[in-house]
Amino acid sequence: MTLRLYDTETRALRDFRPLTPGHASVYLCGATVQGEPHIGHVRSGVAFDVLRRWLLATGYDVAFVRNVTDIDDKILRKADEAGRPWWEWKSTYERAFTRAYDQLGVLPPSVEPRATGHVTQMVEMIERLIERGHAYAASGNVYFDVLSYPGYGALSGHKLDDVHQGESAGEGKRDPRDFTLWKAEKPGEPSWPTPWGRGRPGWHLECSAMAVYYLGSSFDIHCGGMDLVFPHHENEVAQAKCAGDGFADYWLHNGWVTMGGEKMSKSLGNVLSIPNVLKLVRPQELRYYLGSAHYRSMLEYSEEALHTGAAAFRGIEAFLQRVNVRAGAVSVGSWTEAFAAALDDDLGVPAALAEIHGQVTAGNRALESGDHKSAVDIASSVRAMMGILGVDPMDEHWNEASARSEAATSALDVLIRAELDRRQQAKAGKDWAVADDIRDRLARAGIEVTDTPDGPEWALRERDRSKQKTNPEGGN
Repeated sequence: MTLRLYDTETRALRDFRPLTPGHASVYLCGATVQGEPHIGHVRSGVAFDVLRRWLLATGYDVAFVRNVTDIDDKILRKADEAGRPWWEWKSTYERAFTRAYDQLGVLPPSVEPRATGHVTQMVEMIERLIERGHAYAASGNVYFDVLSYPGYGALSGHKLDDVHQGESAGEGKRDPRDFTLWKAEKPGEPSWPTPWGRGRPGWHLECSAMAVYYLGSSFDIHCGGMDLVFPHHENEVAQAKCAGDGFADYWLHNGWVTMGGEKMSKSLGNVLSIPNVLKLVRPQELRYYLGSAHYRSMLEYSEEALHTGAAAFRGIEAFLQRVNVRAGAVSVGSWTEAFAAALDDDLGVPAALAEIHGQVTAGNRALESGDHKSAVDIASSVRAMMGILGVDPMDEHWNEASARSEAATSALDVLIRAELDRRQQAKAGKDWAVADDIRDRLARAGIEVTDTPDGPEWALRERDRSKQKTNPEGGN
């Protein structure tokens, strides 16, 4: 089956046909590093990490660019309000975003360009736009002439009469629908020299220049959140096309994380920062939750839904651990046809997870019946499929902390095994009171005992995180 992706511009599912056979070029609009990342920010990172992993797994050489917007009105305003230098402010939160992506197992991009490092490319693009009659300078600003591009609105479906850029009226702007490519210097703001005077780039210009610089005049896929379709991505298209570039062949947009039906944003005061949410669940559980819905759908956040997702992940994790202990080491195998069909259908993760859970059920049955070979084969397949979703519980990324505590776990196993042996002896002697007392003491210590055909097994019971509260404002 061919990978099919929903293209925002054509509003249809399209077979993925890369411009260069065997190579996929992808640009993802990354973070505007203005503050602590919340789960709404990183959902696109998780969603399109699955796209990248699936392309890699199916044999593509993938060039994946994820930018950092490190100069922006919001960054400058927040730094000023905090009384901090803008460069320190943006660097602090760039590190916070990198840490969040790493914690959630998002693969590092092929390159992560910063806007401030590509002013030369932006100036060159503006010069081409002016030469072609699509942009004009006025009082140190440079504006894009929206009416000069007949295709404006094709991506978003906006009609020209309904266009509002959300910008204040700039001096010398010919039409309120025109948007700013270059902003004239203001006191106290960073600026760069250009033929039109010192200033700084407009937001939309940054991504057009960086995407073309790294991926070429035409590339395969442009990704981002659905809130970017207009005006950001619409303006990217206009700039690039009018500068003579083919730009993106496919446009993919992920849905929002919502609370009470509203988009999660700082202005609504309903932000859940990554550090706070990771007080409730482990990073792999948060990633599982964020990636469990279809990427184009809205994800309505609640603690109950978060814990439900975490419990589903732990069920898969427990299966793999049981197989590893009772039937032998579990390596990474191959995915099933149903799993591949689900991902080929516009990255259908819900259907892919349904296949994984079905395989886990079959694997547990095989394990309980003593068919260890089948259990290992199924577990190997589950690992492969979970790995493509970025949540293989046995992947070394998630096991670094476990490896550090391996000695402590081994020592604990010796002590618990001694208690379990004593319990078995009590049961053999029909001393049920002693057997029950041992089991209850282990339970009070957070150790769960399961009697299996191969003897008793133990596991640390997951602590109840649901009683912990998080600060909805995003503070610690």
